[in-house]
Amino acid sequence: MYPEALVQPMKAELTTAGFEDLTTPEAVRAAIQETEGTVLVVINSVCGCAAGNARPGVRFSLQHSKKPDHLATVFAGFDIDAVNEVRKLTLPYPPSSPSVALFKDGKLVYFMERHQIEGRNAAMVADSLMKAYDQHC
Repeated sequence: MYPEALVQPMKAELTTAGFEDLTTPEAVRAAIQETEGTVLVVINSVCGCAAGNARPGVRFSLQHSKKPDHLATVFAGFDIDAVNEVRKLTLPYPPSSPSVALFKDGKLVYFMERHQIEGRNAAMVADSLMKAYDQHC
């Protein structure tokens, strides 16, 4: 498990942008399965592609005219049980962090895996997310 002092600034990049920090399986289920509309969930991570591509790309995507109704995040290697719960809800996709999931009325409708984030810049990540918003939000 990563130390809190390391993780908190990386969490803050999303929570200060309006993302709810989900830290328990119960909070994950409530945010995803008990919420009407669309929920964007970022599985955050300490890796370089999370810092350079995922978090900036996700934040940039929210400037789009269509966007999810609700925003949430969990942190891999820190919020272990919450991450495991999100990963159950994103099956059949294998565990991947960072990654981004879009749920609509509790059902997974879009999933961006790490390999779709790595090697792409933040604008490309944002563009892919905005296309998903256009389709599902």
